[in-house]
Amino acid sequence: MAEKLALVGIGKIARDQHIPAIEANADWALEAAVSRHAGVDGIDHFTDIDELLETRPDISVVSLAIPPQPRFEYAARALKAGKHVMLEKPPGQSLAECYTLEALAREQGVTLFATWHSRYADNVPALKAFLAERTLKSLKITWKEDVRRWHPGQEWIWEPGGMGVFDPGINALSILTEILPYPVHLAGATLEFPDNRATPIAASLDFADPTGAEMSAEFDWRQEGPQTWDIDIETDRGSAKLSLGGERLEIGGEPAIQGANHEYANLYARMAELVKNGESDVDLSPMIHVCDAFSLGRRLTTDAFHF
Repeated sequence: MAEKLALVGIGKIARDQHIPAIEANADWALEAAVSRHAGVDGIDHFTDIDELLETRPDISVVSLAIPPQPRFEYAARALKAGKHVMLEKPPGQSLAECYTLEALAREQGVTLFATWHSRYADNVPALKAFLAERTLKSLKITWKEDVRRWHPGQEWIWEPGGMGVFDPGINALSILTEILPYPVHLAGATLEFPDNRATPIAASLDFADPTGAEMSAEFDWRQEGPQTWDIDIETDRGSAKLSLGGERLEIGGEPAIQGANHEYANLYARMAELVKNGESDVDLSPMIHVCDAFSLGRRLTTDAFHF
């Protein structure tokens, strides 16, 4: 029997990704939506999480597709009500919030899934297998996109907790921490803050690799035209390039292995597996790199940014 699920937050990401993935998976039945401004035809609509929890106790799973700033309170209420919870990335606005939610889920005996959708791109497993058999020499992340295209008018990303350019950049970090056969740590960073914003619009990161490989990342939210989501890799036995955020993979310059966008379908398949097995999945390693960037980063002020 399909698990009854409520989706909290009916914005662009919910309509583009969450709803199609839920509706295509027989393990799920979308029963309710929570949003102050929008609904989904054919299901119950609530304006706050408490109303949902009181009115629909039969719903067992809550998926949160809202900005990180209010997410902790919503998740905590759902977990305390005995619901399984799925968190859109990033899982919170701080590590402490995430650790608290993880402990609460454990106490309640329910599933908590901190999702990283870019890890579930088609060619990430193949790149991970490639690196497992080689010695890394260099790795360069280039993640540049147009904030006006992907977050039009969304002021929350520029407020504390919104993470600025790390909102997309953490997708690259989630791939990095998945494909490497060992952990790395941040050695330094430069963060560019618009004069009128509280979060960065660009960032340069350098990592310390225990094997001595050169490793860096460039994030920028000012790129117009074609968007860039690439990871370029050199090893002792050839090169690899992951592009389109993980949909395309080239090995040694050979023709690309072209995938498709199955990320959210794979996330909801994973959530169904976790609930069925009574498990949680809360890997916070991408968040650690972001927090370290804010701690270690050298701050530069740039021109004011306006939508």
